[in-house]
Amino acid sequence: TRESKISFGMFALDRFLELASGTGSAMFYSDYFDRIEGKISGHPVIDYQPGSLRDDFEFGPVLFIDSQALMQAAGSLRESLAFGGLYQLRLKLSQSGMPQRIPEYLYAVEPVDTRVSGKKMFDYVDPKNREVQMEMEKAATLHLKEIGAYLEPEFESISFDEGEFPVEASVIIPVLNREKTVADAIESVMLQETDFDFNLILVDNHSTDRTSSIVSDLAKKYPRLIHVIPDRRDLGIGGCWNVGIHHPQCGKFAVQLDSDDLYSDKDTLKHMVAAFYEQQCAMVVGSYQMCNFKLEEIPPGLVDHKEWTPENGRNNALRINGLGAPRAFYTPVLREINVPNVSYGEDYGVGLAISRRFQIGRIYKSLYLCRRWEENSDASLSIEAQNKHNIYKDRLRTFELNARIKLNRIKG
Repeated sequence: TRESKISFGMFALDRFLELASGTGSAMFYSDYFDRIEGKISGHPVIDYQPGSLRDDFEFGPVLFIDSQALMQAAGSLRESLAFGGLYQLRLKLSQSGMPQRIPEYLYAVEPVDTRVSGKKMFDYVDPKNREVQMEMEKAATLHLKEIGAYLEPEFESISFDEGEFPVEASVIIPVLNREKTVADAIESVMLQETDFDFNLILVDNHSTDRTSSIVSDLAKKYPRLIHVIPDRRDLGIGGCWNVGIHHPQCGKFAVQLDSDDLYSDKDTLKHMVAAFYEQQCAMVVGSYQMCNFKLEEIPPGLVDHKEWTPENGRNNALRINGLGAPRAFYTPVLREINVPNVSYGEDYGVGLAISRRFQIGRIYKSLYLCRRWEENSDASLSIEAQNKHNIYKDRLRTFELNARIKLNRIKG
């Protein structure tokens, strides 16, 4: 699947052939070894699920495909793509049977791309890949139509008159041990200029460094800052979000800010709230600027997710790995769904669920500074940690895929 120097293990091809002949499955892939500067290390891959719709799913460089199934699938393709041919082909093959992983190290490869996970994760939003991404979206959308999971651009209407709220908007910051950055995040909220009331609900997940004392001191300075320490000790980031949105002081709209990031200027909150009314949506996603700890811009710069369209965004959301930042939610809708109690992918999961029913609004100007530094939770993940994350997001997509298929069946 990519240009690499490959060395097969003893009887490796026999193993592929044996399993293909014995099971009748059309497509196999396996774990493999990385050979870097003469040293070998294991590179496990993950099982394929119905929700493994990412075009960058890691099969490894070797795919073993039944030639007859390959020709049948190729003959039934309805689009001719310059970049997405292999992606389109494996989606088509998956419709008659999931690709099968062999959990054995059957070959070794000298990898070309040795960047850490924190560098690779933004490749799909690099502007130079725009044409490629458009083709991938076309292939994914066609696949969703063929399996009954495509959603037409028809959305539930939204009413902003549900219940009474103490303020119009609440910024929610979950935090754990961010003594170096939490004060900057809080200050960026307090600098916001709006024509409505807002507050900041900071959910301190039992920090063990100086975070709690820093927040407590700032709460004395800023009456808008509500410092919450949950009773529970089993909460991830998503669980902290649930504490925040169910807090009695939570506003009509709940707006995200991570504890090591900043709003880009004093108007971010104003723009996010205005978008709900202008676009009649249940969730709003802005755009962010990538920067280092000193707030100097780093590649890929502005991440605006312009691949999103009002008509097809929620279908393409099943292909990409995230929806963007900053994120804001109409609180009654979020309270109905709640956020998965995990510390990775929780925002993506709730975004998929909301998009199934409601329109998601977008703002394509920079509203947020996303700091990349050595203490980011995803800065340099091991292969095992990357696999754990990818399995979870693929599972979220599988859940959502099944929910959409069921919804379409009910609609008839």
